[in-house]
Amino acid sequence: MVGTRTRSWVCSGVLAAGLLLPSGTWPGGAGVGFGTGAARAQGAAAGAGLARQSFVAAAVRRAGPAVVTIDTERTVVVPGGGGGGLPRGLLNDPLFRQFFGMPQLQQQPSQRKERGQGSGFIVQADGLILTNAHVVEKSDRVTVGLQDGRRVEGTVVGLDPLTDLAVVKLASTGPWPVAPLGNSDGLQVGEWAIAVGNPFGLDNTVTMGIISSLNRNASKLGITDKRLDLIQTDAAINPGNSGGPLLNAEGEVIGINTLVRTGPGAGLGFAIPINRAREIARQLIATGKVSHPMIGVGLDGVKPGDGSGLSQGVRLMSVQPGSPAARAGLQQGDVIVAVAGQPIASPSQLVAAVERAGVGGSLPLTVSRAGRQLQITVVPSQLAPR
Repeated sequence: MVGTRTRSWVCSGVLAAGLLLPSGTWPGGAGVGFGTGAARAQGAAAGAGLARQSFVAAAVRRAGPAVVTIDTERTVVVPGGGGGGLPRGLLNDPLFRQFFGMPQLQQQPSQRKERGQGSGFIVQADGLILTNAHVVEKSDRVTVGLQDGRRVEGTVVGLDPLTDLAVVKLASTGPWPVAPLGNSDGLQVGEWAIAVGNPFGLDNTVTMGIISSLNRNASKLGITDKRLDLIQTDAAINPGNSGGPLLNAEGEVIGINTLVRTGPGAGLGFAIPINRAREIARQLIATGKVSHPMIGVGLDGVKPGDGSGLSQGVRLMSVQPGSPAARAGLQQGDVIVAVAGQPIASPSQLVAAVERAGVGGSLPLTVSRAGRQLQITVVPSQLAPR
């Protein structure tokens, strides 16, 4: 934080504890000054009552007990050293070693322990936890800390780097506190958003903002190794918040905190929609892995004046050679206007349709090409791991 600035406002009321009260409404003050001592006490009591009724506090009370700290430990192999601090290139030179009578170097790798920390939240009373894959990836040991001070060993049930989601199971039996899950498909821009987690190792930290945007594609944020459409929020998401819940005003989980923009334009946080996380978690629990159907196209929405003559649809910006789309006959510049007879207006809708069809399923498309409408069926295939 660079600093703070105070701004004065000219108004016809009194600014008290963050509440703008119209003239004449200050208890006992009749709009003049601050009233008597008794009136001030009465006003303070009213302010305390309002503070206790904060919807943020109520939301955090509902979900907070299920928010956990996840401490990880992993073994990292470090290339061998030796040679008294001399440059490795010099030590590897056979003429140098022969001149100084040095034997062939046997550089044995060493190991060190690397520790990390993130957040998560319990979604089932038997101890299933959702978090980010990057929090627990390659971990040898996972320890879960609860708000009541207990620390319990955890086991990674499964993780999916492509969607940055993981499921962890508590070793001890429950019942454990559970965070209620909301419906991310019903979100609207401008709704309240409350981020809970453990940024910088500070347990149980709460920040608040609004939903700034929906369906932010990870690739447009420069993240090409993830397959995500994200919720954007201005609620502060800091290092250590990863894997913690993003709540709505009712205290329901609507997303999983995963990214923050730290460069120019900082203050942008991103979360994985909980409905998407639910589906990924179900697959991880059932099989330990996730199916990712693909058709091999680059997408963009139809825009006014782009020459398509259409009011909505999804334009194919590229078609990967040999992909399911190419084999079905789709071409660059085609505009997909409907899936299974249902109109579509955004790339995220087409991606969701591909996910529903699944690997080997049938995806009937209505395509606009050069003023003609075509019916083309695509069969999605499994996305190859990178």
